[in-house]
Amino acid sequence: MTDHFQEIALLLAAAACIGALAIRLHQPLILAYIMVGILAGPVALGWITAHDPLDLLAQVGVAVLLFTVGLKLDLNLVRRLGAVALATGLGQLFFTILFGYLLGLALGMDHLKAIYIAVALTFSSTIIIVKLLSDKKELDSLHGRIAVGFLIVQDIAVLIAMMTMSTLNMAGADGIAATLGMITLKLAVAGLLLTIVMRYVLPRLLDLVARSQELMLLFAIAWGVALASMGEMFGFSKEVGAFLAGFSLATSPYREAMSGRLNPVRDFLLLFFFLDLGARLEFEAFEGQIVAALVLSAFVLIGNPLIVMAIMGYMGYRKRTGFMAGLTVAQISEFSIVFVAMGMSLGHVGGDTLGLVTLIGLVTISVCTYLVLNSQTLYEKLKFSLSVFERRLPFRERMTIPKSEPTPAVVVFGLGRYGGRLMQRLCDQDINTLGVDFDPEAVRHARHRGLNARFGDAEDAELPASLPLAEVRWAVSTLHDSSVNRVLITALREHGYTGPVAVTAYSEADIDMLKKVGAELIFYPYFDAAEYAADKLQHILRENEVPA
Repeated sequence: MTDHFQEIALLLAAAACIGALAIRLHQPLILAYIMVGILAGPVALGWITAHDPLDLLAQVGVAVLLFTVGLKLDLNLVRRLGAVALATGLGQLFFTILFGYLLGLALGMDHLKAIYIAVALTFSSTIIIVKLLSDKKELDSLHGRIAVGFLIVQDIAVLIAMMTMSTLNMAGADGIAATLGMITLKLAVAGLLLTIVMRYVLPRLLDLVARSQELMLLFAIAWGVALASMGEMFGFSKEVGAFLAGFSLATSPYREAMSGRLNPVRDFLLLFFFLDLGARLEFEAFEGQIVAALVLSAFVLIGNPLIVMAIMGYMGYRKRTGFMAGLTVAQISEFSIVFVAMGMSLGHVGGDTLGLVTLIGLVTISVCTYLVLNSQTLYEKLKFSLSVFERRLPFRERMTIPKSEPTPAVVVFGLGRYGGRLMQRLCDQDINTLGVDFDPEAVRHARHRGLNARFGDAEDAELPASLPLAEVRWAVSTLHDSSVNRVLITALREHGYTGPVAVTAYSEADIDMLKKVGAELIFYPYFDAAEYAADKLQHILRENEVPA
């Protein structure tokens, strides 16, 4: 097949068909796309010849993805979560390398091969995890933001490792010291330039391009891809550059508009990343690697999350936050394969090492996808045995209501547009209300407006135990996900709340289910708004009627 246009068209059709089948079978789309890449690649049907166009589209997709991640962060959040992201990222790197190295030696590897394998096991795929968290709408959750933070730390670490290893054949220890010094200098220069651009250039430029929605979308993609390219020129990576591009716009008032328009573009382009990933797998290199791959995959799937949970528990986070964040490192990254491939080109390791790491990647990415997508169900089954990873007082998430404040009459879960407005109206009517949201920024914004708000995840079945429910007259959930509302209602009842519960429903299919689990009152935001608008218009029309 030589016509690249026909080839891409065929791949898109195959991805749509296999994706539809995956949805029908309740399987993750990521695995469906990788499977299409495997089937269309050289190991099966051999359809793919347009490797360069496919790789180019994949790189643009990765740049857009990391750009949207950076777009959701701001300086205040970095100040609050930077320490835990750095500590968790570096701690996980250290312990995974240590235990991975010892495990490699136990499997009969020589020292250099064991080092390469150990380092490869530390890196998790930012791209895959961000896509999964985005699909679950958990990027803005506490564990989601912490996970993205230490995944970015990992990305920077792998770049430093690759640069350092490349100097081993050049100038020995002096070459390594010079490389690390140059990396530090480049980071400082990049940070200074980015600060100047954020302060003096971008605000005026954004005000100009925001006059056209199409131009704003084009500018966002161009800015993300341009800084991704510059990041590579500086000796880092496209991923780091794209992340910094989004981060530079995170304080902009236009970031939500950009993010909303970029999401469908991001999802489409990422399809090519997963197709390309599947097409590049070489199964002939797996011969004789099965046992070692299964042992090391088990270490990644179990050991890495345990390391993260132990670090976060020690730092004062609850076991659920540590567990959810820990699952994000239960796979290895595409960077792991690139790192070992570089070692092979330097003559440090052989092709069998690359085949082993590739097989570990295939196993861990597949299993980790299911773990992340079903994290809440898995946590409910394991939560009692995870108590060892939680301090007696998890102080970083303990946000109690001051004794001087009266007990709230209403608790509102979800402080988005609808929930935040509802809470504001209740408070304006002198109804003491407590707002709860899993987005730290939403909580901060509510407090800035003088509202009583605190952090809490409605999916956490233990959340009601920390709430002052004794005198609460109404519990109101404005969350979109009906399954989360179901978990919340059940948890409220299990913790002794006997008052009425009101929830929002965004589809008729959710109504019966919500009533069955105990919702006394159901709001229909779209329906209610339409009814109100119709009544308002009818009233105006009647007032303006001229008598005959």
